[in-house]
Amino acid sequence: MKIIDRYILKSLVGPFLFAFVTIIFVLILQFFATFADRFIGKGVGFTAILELIALQSAWMVGLAAPMAVLVAVVMTFGSLTTTSEMTVFRASGISLYRLMIPALLAGLLLSIFVERFNNVVLPRANYYAKSLMADIARSKPAFGLTENAFSTLVDGYSIFVRKSDDLSKELRGIVIYDATRHDYTTMVTAEKGTIDFSGDYHYLVMTLFNGEIHQVRQPDHKSYRNMSFAKHRFVFEFSGFGFSRTQESRMRSGDTELSANELLVIGNEFSRRIAASEKLINQPLEKVGQRMAERSSGSSGKQARLPELSGKQNAEAAVFVERQIAQLDGELQSIEANRNMYNRYMAAYHKKYALSLACFVFVLAGAPLGVLARRGGFGVGAAISLLFFVLYWMIMISGAKIAERGLLDPMLSMWLANVVIASIGIGLVISLTGAVFNTSR
Repeated sequence: MKIIDRYILKSLVGPFLFAFVTIIFVLILQFFATFADRFIGKGVGFTAILELIALQSAWMVGLAAPMAVLVAVVMTFGSLTTTSEMTVFRASGISLYRLMIPALLAGLLLSIFVERFNNVVLPRANYYAKSLMADIARSKPAFGLTENAFSTLVDGYSIFVRKSDDLSKELRGIVIYDATRHDYTTMVTAEKGTIDFSGDYHYLVMTLFNGEIHQVRQPDHKSYRNMSFAKHRFVFEFSGFGFSRTQESRMRSGDTELSANELLVIGNEFSRRIAASEKLINQPLEKVGQRMAERSSGSSGKQARLPELSGKQNAEAAVFVERQIAQLDGELQSIEANRNMYNRYMAAYHKKYALSLACFVFVLAGAPLGVLARRGGFGVGAAISLLFFVLYWMIMISGAKIAERGLLDPMLSMWLANVVIASIGIGLVISLTGAVFNTSR
């Protein structure tokens, strides 16, 4: 049996490496094609471009490994079926379950490797990639702006530019959405403008010409202001922007730059805040109840009160109730905000492990799919693998959105894709052992 195990593992290595390198190459080409117009001819050094591509390829590894496993398993088992080797194995009393064992063990080992890669290498690679992009943007202030698309060059602002000229630093067709204030939503439009850094590179200065400022009060939308200007200057704070490379002491932020343990610590902190706010919710209600009880007992003991004194007490009671309602509303908003952040970080936490285990799950689905394909070859294997991987990724993305909106527990949402693909694979294996497998040719 060891000979058969080695034979299957050897058959898997070639297709896996070929598929893995091909997928990485395609993803790098896609990345470069997307950002080529922002690099070439913009004064960005060739070594910086190569470094950025190398750093960006880190997230591609975690994506390409599961897909390469699926391609390799489909091709290998499809080839075994086409060459009638599967029929020989069946005649010798070797079941499909037994033939899948070496592939499953290899998928499990690869899942462990991908999990370590996603938790150790990938966060640091994303950290350095973000730092390098910021370094490039320092020397080219318009680098972070994409024509005919909204860009988040500055936190809290969405900036749309119809056309930009890197040489003259002139922008045309500008729309800016300001989301930094909670009481007002502001939209600024301008025919043209310029963008540059301040002398100390701590601020990004955008000078706008011939435009309007629209402000809408939130959340009731009862107030609206419209102001026109011939020239207006927007100043965005960009602390630390200069021409030097970003220091390694910069704190890592965002779920893509954190390991699973760090994400879990942050998630637990938001969970603790939610629990603390839930305890504080009862305090305003208890205080209102106590005040009402005190007034009830006081009014029964003192029937004769001056009208003006009673009116004063009513006013004080109304202010007190409003204060308690405001406190209650603040705690409810705090709970909602903390729960959203908790869902976001816990979804990222479970995604790291769920995506890693996909290498094992795709073996379960790939083996019966290869038997069903019956033709082998890279084309058929890649087509079937792509179909299932798109299904897997659609469920994964949908699960992340569902988790962030609080519609389903983050753990259930992020593991749903693995459960679906594994169920399909197990169902196919069971059906093949009773039907298709017996008629393999």
